[in-house]
Formats: sequence, structure tokens, C-alpha cells
Amino acid sequence: MGQWWTPERIDATVTRAFIVQHLVGDEADQLDRPVGFTAEALTERTYLEAIQSGAKKLFLILVDVGVPDQIFGIIDDGWDDEELPLSLEEIERLSLMEVNNDRVNRKFQQRQGQYILKTIGQGEHQTYEESEQVPIDVVERVPPLPTKGHHVDKVRLPNIPGGVFTRRRYTLGKAPGSMPMAEFLEMVSIIKTIQSEHMVSYWGSYTHQGYGYVLLTPISEYSLKTFLGGTPSAYKGLPKKDRREIIMNWILCLVDTMCSLHVTSRSHCYIKPSAILFTNKHHIFLVDPARLSPDASSGKGEKTTFDREWYDYAAPEQWFQPSGPGSPPTRKTVLASLSVSPEQHNGFYSTNPHAQLSTPTPSQQADIFSLGCIILELLSFLLKRSTSKFASFRSAKLKKGGRGGAVLDTSFHKNLGQVEEWMTSLAKDAARKAAESRSATTRHDGAHVFRGFTPMLHIVAEMLAANPFERPSALEVQRRTYDVLRDHCGIAEPHCVHRYEGQQQAARHVIPHHAFAQMSLRPQPQQQQQQPVPPALYQTQSYDFAEPGGSPPPLLDRRSSGYSEASRTSGSTTTGSSERSSEYAGTGRGMSMPQPIRSPIDLRNGWRTQGYMSGANGPPSSSLYAGAH
Repeated sequence: MGQWWTPERIDATVTRAFIVQHLVGDEADQLDRPVGFTAEALTERTYLEAIQSGAKKLFLILVDVGVPDQIFGIIDDGWDDEELPLSLEEIERLSLMEVNNDRVNRKFQQRQGQYILKTIGQGEHQTYEESEQVPIDVVERVPPLPTKGHHVDKVRLPNIPGGVFTRRRYTLGKAPGSMPMAEFLEMVSIIKTIQSEHMVSYWGSYTHQGYGYVLLTPISEYSLKTFLGGTPSAYKGLPKKDRREIIMNWILCLVDTMCSLHVTSRSHCYIKPSAILFTNKHHIFLVDPARLSPDASSGKGEKTTFDREWYDYAAPEQWFQPSGPGSPPTRKTVLASLSVSPEQHNGFYSTNPHAQLSTPTPSQQADIFSLGCIILELLSFLLKRSTSKFASFRSAKLKKGGRGGAVLDTSFHKNLGQVEEWMTSLAKDAARKAAESRSATTRHDGAHVFRGFTPMLHIVAEMLAANPFERPSALEVQRRTYDVLRDHCGIAEPHCVHRYEGQQQAARHVIPHHAFAQMSLRPQPQQQQQQPVPPALYQTQSYDFAEPGGSPPPLLDRRSSGYSEASRTSGSTTTGSSERSSEYAGTGRGMSMPQPIRSPIDLRNGWRTQGYMSGANGPPSSSLYAGAH
């Protein structure tokens, strides 16, 4: 780390011994004499006291320039550290040499910058002039994750001993590929509000020489995408019991973090394995939503690009946007999802604030689907099912003979039937392991976590509903996941234990500005007659189907005849029908780009979907829990 002259270092350096060391002869004796300057009727003080109380920086600069003895005349003339930095004209008035020396004056002007540093404190934004030095040290310039156009490095701050931060650089200006200063400052003001234990959070920011910089914490070592592709040795070195319990705790931490966003009328909008990071101590966190697009820092995030990974984990409705085929959320779109605004929008959700908070918003519903995919990947990992095999299984019904052809579609939303079969298989395997966990030989290897698999899959099944209005809220998912970990997995103290009901109630007077407000899929529907929802349909009770005679609820036998806009609590629904059932489920071989949105005339009747967890790969499979008991 560079030896920056922080206030602490200056105080520790400029002692009496240091000052005497740089004076000669009678100059040292003069330190204890009274200061000659008394124009302000100051209390009598010595030159030593004057230096140590208000001229330490001036003395250090004089030492650098080579004229430390000039400190006495400078103090007599009333100069002190508060007046730094000095202009060249002011430096000439210091009379550093008997004959004015331009070289010495310019050296003083240059050196004073390193003693008047503006350090960056937590939550602060600093604006540095062109000639100012920024007190920061680069630890590593290679980004921890593969990025496209990112300017990312690891840095240290001299005023934060031991702290390491991720620094992201943005080119400022109006040229192509640059970000306007006003937009950068707006982004900073928004991401300041995102502070979470399990989310990349803002620490500080600054602008200097045409660039904007944001400091973020914590530092990541690898992503979930890397983890699923090849397990890090640090994780492999943990005891088996810890490895299994930490996966279940990760699930709760992710759910809890999503809940903290949703109850404050925000959403993430871009959940995928590479957006989930880990520290070297196995701490999980979500990448900050304000920097989602891989090319956002270079200004390419506004372009229409195809993000295969996001496509695979996105909700069905996210791939029917008027913004272009395959376009991920832009920087402005995502920032909008993180802000809270009193604006009203005529999207395909209610503009009533109470209705919006009782039912998740469109972008929040999409978050739930994507998070369900992530949870399913983690559960599969615990049962030693690789993510590549899972992807191949999802696209298995699309494979046909012959060479060439389109790339196979491995997305969750286009292969829900295959996903259901995969979950059925997981439930069977977990049930066997849960039964084995009762034996003495496996009592201490963490096999008890498998007792919570089936009730956890019960939750995931609802999260992966093709109909977004059938998905549970983040608050419900959080409560039920916590119950599964505590009551079934045997984890007495889950990592995240928060209650958000109070925050949700406090936010009821706010109408949020949503990330996917532009998704005007169809006009505001007419409210139809309310019909009661069977109590068993949304039961939150969990089951341990490893018990002999256990009987799972027929969750996946539930089918919908239309795209239903419903409150899961009120039971009010609006349904429609259409011949285009393949829009959500998809048919045929390979990946096809999303179809254009139909005109409002065609949207009068809404869409008919395959229903709850129904795929395009043939009829729905047998019950998820078949054979689990």
C-alpha cells in the first residue's frame, strides 16, 4: 500500500524530535521561543506549539522542498494549514528563498497536494480536481469474474486499514459509450439506499479526471455459476455436515435478501447464477442490481443483446417485452426498479397502492420465478446432480436426429414439464437419504437436511408457476423456507432471521416505480366476480414424506385454463383464452427467439397458458412426489 499522508500519519510523524531533526544550530532553540505574530492578541505560544497545533502540513512541505527553516517566518506571517492549498501567487508571498525562485515555488505547489488529501469515508461521494491526488491503492486489476468491458479492480483506502473494496469505473461524458455526469450521480444516489448483508452494497464514490468510480463491498471470490461448474477446494475442505447445512442456509439468505427488496417496493430483475457471488468465507450475496448488464459500464447495456444465461433463468413473461428480442434490463430500467416514486403507470397490474403491495408486482413475480430456478440448482447440487446434466435434461425432449439445427433451448420457462420430472426424481432421492439419516452411521454427516427437501420442493413448485399471479410473495417464501430449515432440516439457528411485515405496512402509502412498467402486455382487466380459493390450494404446512405413509398434497395436479391475474389471498381472478398456448411453454426443436407482442386488439382475451408448472414437452408428468414415500 502507498504511504499516503493521512491525518493520523501526519500527527504521528510531526513530533518534536522530527522537527528538531530538520533544523540546525540555533533554529532548534528558537522552537521554545514565543511566536512573534500577535496581531490577533493570541495567547502567548511557542513556535513548537504553533507547528504542532496548526502547521504540521506546512512543515512537511517545507522539508520536501528543502527549506524547513522558513517555518518561523511563515508562522510569523500568520499562515497555517487551513489555508492550503496555496496558489502560485500566494506561494511567492511566502518568500521561501531570499531571491524569488520559480522552481522552488512550483515544487511547493506540486508537493502540497500529497498532504491535503481528501479521503473517502463510508457513504461519501468526493469530487476531485484534475490535479488532486486520490488516496487509493489498487490491489488487483484483474476482475474476479469474467466481464465484458468492465473496468473493475480491487482497491484499498488508507483511512480504512485492512479494508478491501471492489472499484468500478465509468467513463463520464456525452460521447458514445459514456455516461452523463447527471446519470452517474443519480445512480449513486439510488444505490446508496441498497444496504444489505447479502447484497453488493455501496461504500463510497468519487469522480476524477473524466471518470466516475464506485466503491462496493464485499469482495467476491467466485460466483454461483463457477461454483456449480466446478466446486471450489475451500468448500470441499469443509466437513460434510457443514457443506450440506451451508447450502440450505444459502437458500434462506437469498430468499431473505429478495424479501428485503420486495417489501420496500423494489425488485432485482436479473437473477442468474453469475449474479450470485461468494466471499472466501462462503458468504453469499447478490450482485448489485444497478450494474446488471455485463456491458453497462461501457455504455453497451442499452443495446439489444442476447444474454443466454439470463434467458435460461428468466420468467416466461420476461421474454415478451416490446423492447426487442432478448434484451436484458437496461441500466435505466433497473435503476427505476430500485427507486420508489409516486408515479402511476397503466401497465398490466393495478395502480392501486394497496393492491400492488398485497400482490407482488410484475418484476417481483419474475424475481420469484428466477429465484426458484436458483434454489432448484442448489438442491440438485446437494444430491450430486450437475448443472450441465440438469440443462441437458431440460432440453431432452427437444433433441432430434440429424446434424445442424438451432441451439437447444435449456431454459426453465420453456421446459417446465421436464423441470417437473427432475423435481420428482430429486424428491425420490432425497426421501431415501432422509430415511438413511436416522441411522447412527449418518447421524453426524448432515443427512438430516434431506428431510426438508420435499417441503422445499413444494415451495419451489409454486415459485415456478407459469402464471405469475400464482407465485407466492417473497414474504411467504421467506417464512416457509425458514420453517423448513428449522423444523425439517434440523438447523436450529438458520443464518437469516428477519421480519419484514412492519416494513411492508409502512410502505403501503407509496406507489412504486417498477422496472417492468413498460411491459404493457394488455389493458387493465375488468374485475370479475370473486370466487373462493380452496383452502388447501395455498396451504403453507410442510410435510416430511420420508415418514412411512406420508401423503403429499396434489400440488402439481393444479392446472389453469387461462392466464390468471389473481390475488393469492383474495381469490379474485381474471382469465382468458387463446390459441397461442405455446407462447409460454414453447414447442418444437431448439431455441427460438421470442415472438413479437400482439396488438391490443389481439390481446383482448389475454393468453391461454399451459397452466401451473405445465411444459410444452408433452403432458404433465406424474405427481412431483410420486414414490417419495
